[in-house]
Amino acid sequence: MGTTSYRADIEGLRAIAILLVVAAHVGLPWLAGGFVGVDVFFVLSGYLITSQLATELRNTGRIQLTTFYARRLLRLLPMLLLVIAASCLFGWLLLAPGAMPRQAFSAAYAAVWLSNFHFAFGDLDYFGPAAGDDLFLHTWSLAVEEQFYLFWPLLLLLAARLHLSLRSTLLGVFSLSLAACLLLTAHDTPLAFYLAPTRAWQFALGGLTALCLHPHTTVPHPALRMAGWTGLCLLALAAFWLHESLAYPGLWALLPSLATALLLATGSVLPGQGVAVWLSWPPLQALGHVSYGWYLWHWPVLLLGKAVLQAPSLVDRLGLALFSLLLAAITYRCIEQPVRRNPRFIARPVRTVAVALSLMAVIHLAAIALHNQALQRTLQPEQLRLLTVRNDIAAIYAMGCDDWYHSAAVRVCAFGPEDAEHTAIIIGDSIGLQWFPAAAAVFSRPGWRLLAITKSSCPMVDAPIYNARIQREYHECAQWRQDALRQIVTLRPDIVLLGSTFTYELNRQQWIEGSARIFRTLSTAARSVYVLRSTPVLPFDGPACLAPRSDLYESITNENRCTASVFDARGEAVHNWLQTAASGLGNLTVLDLTESVCPDGLCRAEQNGMVVFRDGQHLTARFAASLAPQLAERLDLNR
Repeated sequence: MGTTSYRADIEGLRAIAILLVVAAHVGLPWLAGGFVGVDVFFVLSGYLITSQLATELRNTGRIQLTTFYARRLLRLLPMLLLVIAASCLFGWLLLAPGAMPRQAFSAAYAAVWLSNFHFAFGDLDYFGPAAGDDLFLHTWSLAVEEQFYLFWPLLLLLAARLHLSLRSTLLGVFSLSLAACLLLTAHDTPLAFYLAPTRAWQFALGGLTALCLHPHTTVPHPALRMAGWTGLCLLALAAFWLHESLAYPGLWALLPSLATALLLATGSVLPGQGVAVWLSWPPLQALGHVSYGWYLWHWPVLLLGKAVLQAPSLVDRLGLALFSLLLAAITYRCIEQPVRRNPRFIARPVRTVAVALSLMAVIHLAAIALHNQALQRTLQPEQLRLLTVRNDIAAIYAMGCDDWYHSAAVRVCAFGPEDAEHTAIIIGDSIGLQWFPAAAAVFSRPGWRLLAITKSSCPMVDAPIYNARIQREYHECAQWRQDALRQIVTLRPDIVLLGSTFTYELNRQQWIEGSARIFRTLSTAARSVYVLRSTPVLPFDGPACLAPRSDLYESITNENRCTASVFDARGEAVHNWLQTAASGLGNLTVLDLTESVCPDGLCRAEQNGMVVFRDGQHLTARFAASLAPQLAERLDLNR
């Protein structure tokens, strides 16, 4: 049976787990799979808690539930509530007011350990762009752990009362939960990722490791030493090899989970030997001690730092991570340890649980009140103006032209008389179709009809595309593109305008060859084809940057914070590849209107009193319409 006494190798494993998580969130390019640190924590918790509860059951025949819950609350709650309160305070001061209602709502769930439900049923992809600005996203794993702490002792007690083997019980949990995880990952990945039932197998795996191994286990020591180093290598492989494009957790989560079980097993049977010696390295011990606090602090510090710095470099992000580590060390010494070790709290478990639940309720209600106050703040005239800007989109979207991934149907929005002598078509993703207001102004002339054909996140490149938001290949895009081209060939238009963003994860060959196939088809169907260069991508959210905030924010940011250089290496490369793809086609031109969008090499969130971007990459419809003269100048409408 495992033991609850201090084990240096476990503290070192905690350090490895938090280093992986922080590295992934900082954005170290070679540690994209660092999110598996959370899987390590889950297996660790299963190991430690099962070991503790099983020992208590064996020695006393019962589990003191109130004492167990009190200890868990003393260990976890004070730091959680402190970080929630601090994050809300500095979020109010540093974030755009329009972001605060959602932040406060997330805080309310985090305070009562239900944020995993909030994110799961809010359909928020942990790896998607929308997840990157929620101060409390990381609390989903704490919610899963607390739900585990709530039900696990009850499960073990029930098994004991029914005279069931604990090993068989946990094996059943492992099997059922893993099956549910695999099934749900394939059909609804966010639910599989966030919900406790589909993560219970990882806790059960840790529990089985605790129940099946002890210092007298008859396994050859060389084999166990090899198992420990194998576990460390597997964990490193997961961190270096896995990435956010995979459907996770699914089968992939077995890799870090089994790796952790191997490391725990080795340390249990061979304490102080093999890989356990390396995990006992003093710096890892120090990090392990503050791992919980660092986990809590690092994410909001990174996001709040991003709000101030706008486009923090890797060095900036590493500095923010180190600052959060300092906060973790201070609060560990001043709050976490004093509260956790206070004998008065431990001696009165019922009172401790009651006080803890009351504090959770207070912070929850305070967050709801903050949410309501934040909503009121967004009603101020300047804030309303910027919120309105976010909905300043082309009229075609209200007409149902874009069905995104829901279907592959080609939905054409038509403008102008059906019997018009000339036809123009604008086709592409949302970046290409942001030019529709300008095109509509250009072609609102006698004798012309304009057709809009669009599909969001679907490039005009004949290549398969993986969509991270739906976490699978975007099959609807390929079918839609094929059918749309077939319609254009049938229509034989005078002019075709097409465009896509440059941010798709396609390589040089895919961009050139896939674009060339599209270009050849269109050049034979239309009199003239114009490829619109993708507009630049801001390293910040335009309206959010312009939003008035606190005096603190104004004092620590500079007046040029809402500007960015137009240069982007990836954008330049894709533009050159498109020109290569267009070579040899006499009636096809690549239009570069970047200077009209970002004059003098600078992209500004606002120009001449007009908001340019409605987010970090899409132009507002009003600004796009203002560029109609520049677009008309570049189009040869009389040829």
